[in-house]
Amino acid sequence: MRFSLLCFLSLTCLAQSYPPAAGEAGSTAIPKESPNFVAWATEISVERGYVNISNPTLTAAGSNFASAGLPEYATGFPDGNTVSLGDGGFAIATFDSAVRNDEGFDFAVFENGSTAYLELAFVEVSSDGQHFFRFPNHSQTETATQIGSFGTPSAPYLNNLAGKYAALYGTPFDLSDLPDDALLDKNSITHVKIIDVVGSINPDFASQDSFGNAVNDSFPTPFNSCGFDLQAVGVIHQQSLGVNDQDLSEVSVYPNPTSGEIHVNSDENCVFSIFALDGKMVVAPQKISGNTIDLTHLPIGIYLAKIKIGEKTKVVKVMKK
Repeated sequence: MRFSLLCFLSLTCLAQSYPPAAGEAGSTAIPKESPNFVAWATEISVERGYVNISNPTLTAAGSNFASAGLPEYATGFPDGNTVSLGDGGFAIATFDSAVRNDEGFDFAVFENGSTAYLELAFVEVSSDGQHFFRFPNHSQTETATQIGSFGTPSAPYLNNLAGKYAALYGTPFDLSDLPDDALLDKNSITHVKIIDVVGSINPDFASQDSFGNAVNDSFPTPFNSCGFDLQAVGVIHQQSLGVNDQDLSEVSVYPNPTSGEIHVNSDENCVFSIFALDGKMVVAPQKISGNTIDLTHLPIGIYLAKIKIGEKTKVVKVMKK
């Protein structure tokens, strides 16, 4: 009986604790086409890491630092293009409007991996660009044997680590998971930092999860595309572009949907601008005559119309058909 109990406890310790891969029951993976995404990162800055942190002089494609991709490849909707961070390198994503905390997941990070090859990263957020706070994370992957250059960890053993899901799916993050701190405004996240996990289990180089475990990941990866390959950061809950809707509660636009012009039902002159759902401005701010603006030139889709009257502002979702 004692042997049976020990076997049960051993199996329990090895149990997979976290949601499985995309497409499996219980997965939290969010497909990139999900209507839950209301915006995407608009700027990315990158500090690259070594091709191989355990051999800093090793080069690939003429450099001892990761060199594949460009930072701007990770802005907007994920189209398969990426920027590689290298061992321990990081990227910082910013947005046209801050991410806010709400019910459920608030944003998601996209890598370009597959279920057969995942590359991981820690995620931190900041509301001032100076003080960053890391999401509590966990790797249950065993650490007795190093995962090799072409091996991979598995999603059910990973929590709050970007790259948990394959390329077509984002790994989501809930700002409620972060402890409260006077230096962090969870309703005004301006910066999301993605930090490559060095997958080595060698204590000299290992990245540790929130429990002090080495995060066993593919290592070494001595290529110019080494490390986490950032594809995109998608926003689920966003501040309303600095808007207080109550200021202009009676203002609306019509017709909506529209195939051409839209009109603002206000007697006052307004300044109008249009944003795509990825956060990019597609119509620059302009004073409009008769409070009418022509959207004929825009492709079919959903847009955010920002209306400013005096010092008051409102954002309205507009459908172009």
